Amino acid sequence: MCNAKPFQGEKMSKKGIFICIEGLDGCGKTTQAKLLAKKLDKSQKALYTAEPSRGKIGNFIRKHCLYGKKRLSTVVEALLFAADRVEHMENELLPALREGRIVISDRYVYSSLAYQGAAGLSLEWIEKANEHALKPDLSIFIDVELKTVWKRLKSKKSVMENMKTLKKVRDIYLNFVAKGEVVRLDGNRAKDEVAEALYALVLKFLET
Repeated sequence: MCNAKPFQGEKMSKKGIFICIEGLDGCGKTTQAKLLAKKLDKSQKALYTAEPSRGKIGNFIRKHCLYGKKRLSTVVEALLFAADRVEHMENELLPALREGRIVISDRYVYSSLAYQGAAGLSLEWIEKANEHALKPDLSIFIDVELKTVWKRLKSKKSVMENMKTLKKVRDIYLNFVAKGEVVRLDGNRAKDEVAEALYALVLKFLET
């Protein structure tokens, strides 16, 4: 489906572990990312963070891209997300990683590839726009059936969401799973079961 290879920028030195939780809106990834960070923080220093960030660019994205009445052009959106990502990385991710913390990010580059890619942009172009992004040590896609996420999103859909788009987004994520760049986690279970499976997956990764 695609040959994009994200994170081609210069590798940055760090001490901690960088884990990204990905998925469709409504898949429960925010809840799961927060639970994971809380569990890990009991024995190791962990930090939950999210994209869009809470910085100036992230707040602009939240207002004008995600929940605005009129969507900006896809190219503008992609560039804004890339700019916010660099600011997020410099101001929050790298400082925490250099302290030796485990950073759990709720969304990262694969979200841009999936969502802006589904909107029609070349994945290679998106990858190029994010070439300075720090490569995660582990990226996890919480996969939930489309009909389930659509039902959850009915009362709070953003301008980015419709069933056709969600299918395209999921297909792009699954392509990265097939290529071995992202680990798929079955999210079609009770919240506690998903949390246990996610925690076990991460612990196994940390032990290797």
